[in-house]
Order: sequence, then C-alpha cells, then structure tokens
Amino acid sequence: MRTVGVEEELLLVDPATGEPRALSAPVLARASLDDAEQDVFEKELHEQMLEFATHPQADMERLHAEIVRCREEAGRHAGGTGCAVAALATSPLPVTPSIGVNRRYEWMAEQYGVVVHEQLVLGCHVHVSVESDEEGVAVIDRVRPWLSVLAALSANSPFWQGRDSSYSSYRSRVWQRWPSAGPTELFGSAERYHRRVADMLATGTILDDGMVYFDVRLSPRYPTVEFRVADVCLDASTAVVLAALARALVDTAAREWREGAEPADVSVSLLRLAAWRAARSGLTSELLHPATMRRMPAERVVRALLEHTREALASSGDLDRVREGVDVLLRHGNGACVQRELLARTGSLREVVAACARRTQAV
Repeated sequence: MRTVGVEEELLLVDPATGEPRALSAPVLARASLDDAEQDVFEKELHEQMLEFATHPQADMERLHAEIVRCREEAGRHAGGTGCAVAALATSPLPVTPSIGVNRRYEWMAEQYGVVVHEQLVLGCHVHVSVESDEEGVAVIDRVRPWLSVLAALSANSPFWQGRDSSYSSYRSRVWQRWPSAGPTELFGSAERYHRRVADMLATGTILDDGMVYFDVRLSPRYPTVEFRVADVCLDASTAVVLAALARALVDTAAREWREGAEPADVSVSLLRLAAWRAARSGLTSELLHPATMRRMPAERVVRALLEHTREALASSGDLDRVREGVDVLLRHGNGACVQRELLARTGSLREVVAACARRTQAV
C-alpha cells in the first residue's frame, strides 16, 4: 500500500487579539529542545508561520493521530512563547508579514518584490509514494482534472486583510502570483518533465527546483508525487480525507497508466478556470465537472470524485472514512463556511480566529 505524508502550515496568532505574531524563530527554538520533534517542525517564508511534516503512513488512522499530535505539539511550543496556532489558510485580521532571515528568502524578496511581502498564505501538501519518476509523471498527467475538487473540499480562506474576499479559498488566488505556480500541460514522460524543470531553472526566474510550484509535482526531496492545491484544513479529519483521496487518485491514475489508458487532454486554460471556480465557490455553489469541464452543483462533482476513486478507496480500506468525511463537509461546510458562520454569529474576526485556534487542536 502506498504511503502518505502531510505537510501543514499553521498561523501563529496572539491568543487575545487574534492578530498574527512573528514568533516562528522562538517557537522553533523551543521545538528544537525536544529531540522527538527535531525532524517535524520547519521555518517558512514568513515569521508568522510554522510548518510541520508527518512521517509517511500507510494507515489513515495513524496519519490522523500524527496530525493531531503535531498540532498539539505546535500549540504547546507556541504557547511557551505567548502565542497560539490556528489552521487558517489566510489571516482574517490585517497583517504586515515579516520575512524570515534566510539567504533564500532574501533572494525571493529581491526578485519578486511585493508578491513575497504579501504572500502570507498557508497550505496543506500531500505526498503520495510512487515507484518511479515514470509512474509519478503518468500520475501527474492523469490527476490534473480532479485537483480543483480537492481544492474546493479544503477551502479555508474567505477573509483577507480584515475583509471578506468573496472567495472560499482566497489563498489559492494569492498563490497564483508566483510565476511557476498552477496547472501544467501533459508531460507524457519523466524525461519531458525533467527537461521542463531544467528549462525553467535555466531562465533564472526561479532559484531552484523547490520553487517549481506546480499544482502537483514530483517531490524534489522524496520518492513521491506532491499535491499542492489545498488550503490548510481547519480540522485534522479534513486533512485525512484529502490525503486518502490523493492516494486513491494516485492508485487510480497508476492503474490507468499500466492499462494503457491515455490521460484526458484538458487544456491548461480550462484547468485554470476550474481552479478559479473552486476557489470562488468552494462547496457552496457549482464546480466544473472534470469529465466535461461544465458547471454542475458542487455535491454532484464531489460525488463524481468518490465514484472515480471508489475502487482504490475500497482496496485501501478508506472508502467508509472518506464517504463519512465528505458527507460531513457537504452537510456542515468546509473551513470557509465555518469561518463565515462564526463571523455571522459573533460579529468579530478576532472571535473567528480564537474559535479556529481552539478547533485546530481538537480531535
């Protein structure tokens, strides 16, 4: 069974005011004193962020337990510096991000200017193991139409600089400012994929292969394909649903490749429209159906994803968990819906952040 790992970026916030706090350095210093966590927490571009990565897991129950544990540990370390962690993909309250002290980050700030200074967004990346680069690229080519559905399920960033953005995932719109971000055309082979990356590096526009911000890519560090379209999820259970669906998409795509089925030749232009629609609507209205690239109710499109991956989900033992998780999201809403409901009930973005910080560490 393929293993899955999850990377989550958490927002460091003042527990009283809800405002982001630039305290990643002291939080990481505290974490480094705990030997068990040395390979878990990492610094990110902005000092208001803290990232952790799980170990590869084959069992979704163990993955869920590790995400919960990492969130709890992040909260403990943050609490020692006077802040809290919140699984929010953008800050609901106004913020002026602080760039971390790092030669790489300094190069990015000089190269990209205001894009870097406004790029305080937080995502969830899912790594799924593959047997080879050739299998990985075959998977990348075949999962492209379904990525917007994962983005809609995870949407958790309705607010930007103190205002409602009118989007469910405004993080994804901000992320698209990077010149190397977004959907890709069909590659057809690992050789063509690596040639494309080499050509991108040769332009001097990006610093290294870590800045190849494709929606799904071969990981530069691990033998995995890395899904990069999701907002960080408010609930750990949602992150596990995404992870299980990502693995099922990889299993399904790899089987199609072995059987000789060609990938759908959907244009990058249409994939961008599907991503925009998912960011705008989330689960509240319509999405573009991956098979037709036409608008349909979000629930029908999500059910289509479940049907597309049903065999793989059943084989891995994840079908019931994912069905239940999806039913909860469709019935109660994703993180964006929860945030807007909190604001409607409390009238305060500070209260939204406080409630989400509490929920971040809930099982």
